[in-house]
Amino acid sequence: MSAVLEMRRHSLEDPDDFWGEAARGIDWITPWDRVLDDSKAPFYRWFSGAQLNTCYNALDRHVPNRGNQAALIYDSAVTHTRRTYTYRQLRAEVALFAGALTAHGVSKGDRVLIYMPMIPEAVIAMLACARIGAVHSVVFGGFAPQELATRIDDAGPKIVVSASCGIEGTRVIEYKPLLDQAIKLAEHKPEKCIIRQRESCECELIEGRDTSWQDAVAAAKPHDCVPVMATDPLYILYTSGTTGVPKGVVRDNGGHAVALRWTMQNVYGVKPGEVYWAASDVGWVVGHSYIVYGPLLNGNTTILYEGKPVGTPDAGAFWRVISDHGVNCLFTAPTAFRAIRKEDPTGAFLPKYDISTLRSLFLAGERSDPDTLKWAEKKLGVPVIDHWWQTETGWAICANCLGIEQLPVKHGSPTVAVPGWDVQVVDETCRELKPGTTGALVVKLPLPPGSLMTLWNDDERFVSSYLSEFPGFYKTADAGYIDEDGYVYVMARTDDIINVAGHRLSTGGMEEVVASHPDVAECAVIGVADDLKGEVPLGFLVLNAGVERPHHDIVSEVIQLVRNEIGAVAAFKMAIVVQRLPKTRSGKILRGTMKKIADRSPWKLPATIDDPAILEEITERLQAIGYA
Repeated sequence: MSAVLEMRRHSLEDPDDFWGEAARGIDWITPWDRVLDDSKAPFYRWFSGAQLNTCYNALDRHVPNRGNQAALIYDSAVTHTRRTYTYRQLRAEVALFAGALTAHGVSKGDRVLIYMPMIPEAVIAMLACARIGAVHSVVFGGFAPQELATRIDDAGPKIVVSASCGIEGTRVIEYKPLLDQAIKLAEHKPEKCIIRQRESCECELIEGRDTSWQDAVAAAKPHDCVPVMATDPLYILYTSGTTGVPKGVVRDNGGHAVALRWTMQNVYGVKPGEVYWAASDVGWVVGHSYIVYGPLLNGNTTILYEGKPVGTPDAGAFWRVISDHGVNCLFTAPTAFRAIRKEDPTGAFLPKYDISTLRSLFLAGERSDPDTLKWAEKKLGVPVIDHWWQTETGWAICANCLGIEQLPVKHGSPTVAVPGWDVQVVDETCRELKPGTTGALVVKLPLPPGSLMTLWNDDERFVSSYLSEFPGFYKTADAGYIDEDGYVYVMARTDDIINVAGHRLSTGGMEEVVASHPDVAECAVIGVADDLKGEVPLGFLVLNAGVERPHHDIVSEVIQLVRNEIGAVAAFKMAIVVQRLPKTRSGKILRGTMKKIADRSPWKLPATIDDPAILEEITERLQAIGYA
């Protein structure tokens, strides 16, 4: 048996011993009563009874031995700014902002919503919350006011930490008007806002509510780490729900710290002191796990990059960062490499930089197409690892674990289940399927440390969303199969969540917005394959009878409506007007069939369709815009 399979067997047969040993990599204030607490299953808890502080483990404990080592390197390709924080300096900055938060009334258990661009203050704010036991909820900077308002209402933050603006390529996006509008829309009203004024665009502050970051820190005193229970929440991170209502994934302190530190060495093969770069955003789960917490828990240098893979200034941007900072391991989305490949197919920018420090590239966020993977392998000459995980899981379900044993690559597969994960393929009756047979990908309970505990203030939805359909298992909402060698293949999603450039977005949420247009009688939104972004949304509009306005005007208005309500991140740029939508006799829209037609995938006429002729019109309209 291979080393990784033997380790996985140990983790599943004796999780107490396996994760108890892994937990020795974390400093504890009080030891646990139980490693795995199954007394309230399916609400499993890890390291119950133990106390620790995540910020202490990420910063303070490293200061005696690596205080002068770079902890965080901020590299902004849009402001041409670089700033390096040693472990000692970062601890001082975090302790000071923790003091600022407490001075503004934040205490253990309070929520702090962070709506920030990719600047060091975003990382500092997250760690400062962890330092005082507050629960942070980071929302991707630039999200539309309505989306931000729903998160404010759900989390109920005492304070919002934001910035005057973000910078996307050459565009300056003012955050303050978006934040002000969101607070106006929200029923819950935060008591205070702390705003980091940026030189690119300063904003007006509302007297009595808003304080500048600079003033808040100037008046603060450093704050020590506050002990929290291992089972206390560290953060809430919202992910799209199938109803359009976001789900607040809750991560704990203890299991999260143990799992992430373990993955740095075992999945990514990175040793303390080495340079790790997750080219993501702090607003997404990758940013939480592998820009902020994972690398710092492991004593690494982590890169915070404000820029794009292309256009800031060119397709050599990633190679420049690797060269300048001696990056050993890079983690990014396949979308980034598709963009680089599109701009520079021959890799002409690569010889301009010394990237000899790079040992490995990890890809995740959506399925890595084999062509892009092979291109990266050829150009970089290092292992290119596709791995599969989700916002809910917090770390990889399946991966080629470089720190344990490098297995042969099978293009199209994220390799095998990582230790701690019991991945199975089942049918709709929850019967396990034979190797090579496609079905629902599920994970046998309990989930390992670091995965979601529940949904914020909604245990019932946690159970109904993830645990009810397949009793005893966590539903990944992905479909696929496992081959004879145990390699997992993730083939498609089983719900209406689409992956746009690594961002999980709900087509149901988009449909709600589209349907609000006064001329739209009915609509559907599907995800169609896109060479660059993986998937992009495509809308189908059925107009009200008697509407005589030009169709292109209505389509333009619908596109702008989605942009206003959900944000540019949705990448909703295409919609077509059709006479009717294809449906089953029971009235269910055949979105899956429309997607197959658009993607030029094989499809069969559904037996339950009410009028087959409708699909002919759909096919013609799709062909007219370059699909089908």
